[in-house]
Amino acid sequence: MTKLNEEFAFLVLAIVAEIPRGKVATYGQIAELAGYPRNSRLVGKVLRRGEYYGRYPCQRVVNAQGSCAKNWPQQPALLQAEGVVFRENGSVDLRQCRWNGDR
Repeated sequence: MTKLNEEFAFLVLAIVAEIPRGKVATYGQIAELAGYPRNSRLVGKVLRRGEYYGRYPCQRVVNAQGSCAKNWPQQPALLQAEGVVFRENGSVDLRQCRWNGDR
């Protein structure tokens, strides 16, 4: 990984670490807070390798519709255990649970 990629990864993970229990953020929101608003997919790539860097609450990041990661079946249960509210369609209720990004 290049130095720039390492810096971006640690920036993303530092932001994710700030998301409180019971709240979620979207990939795009994390990218915007990091100063790279067009890089939500890159945020996803960082989070898929999050365990490489340590323990971070990566379960608190969902897509723009509030859907959990398709390849992570444990994510909804982890979020529910933190008090995150889900809608009938199975997505996170972003109106209630979206983190406002206060840092």
